[in-house]
Amino acid sequence: MNNSFRNEIENLYQKLIAAWNNRDAQAMADLFAEQGVQIGFDGSKVIGQKEILSHLEPIFKNHPTAPFITKVKDIRLLGTDVAILHAIAGMIPPGKTDIEPKLNALQTLVAVKTNDDCRVELFQNTPAQFHGRPELVEVMTDELQQLLR
Repeated sequence: MNNSFRNEIENLYQKLIAAWNNRDAQAMADLFAEQGVQIGFDGSKVIGQKEILSHLEPIFKNHPTAPFITKVKDIRLLGTDVAILHAIAGMIPPGKTDIEPKLNALQTLVAVKTNDDCRVELFQNTPAQFHGRPELVEVMTDELQQLLR
């Protein structure tokens, strides 16, 4: 994969995570394509920058959202201007110092580059509970917890 494009995709993802961690709905929405899709941890699906913004603003205003701790696991080129990024994520609830395993997630970002500008076409945050396999939750939590040291 073109390392420059890979870096652009990773930077786009890091900006998205920083916007969440800074509780900045506008900054998050601005990273999406015109018809970009965000699928949240609870399954909420919102489409387009305006809808994403109106969905996130009350969340950040009314809830003490936890910051993400993330690790990019893979970035693959799907065409000359499309890539998919896979990451794992954990969250440290307000007032805590460790990752809460119940909030672990798998994150998928699909990005498209148009006119030298990368935008999010899809960001999906899926709970990673690995039902019946608690050892996988533990391994993921440990991997993310190492990032805090």
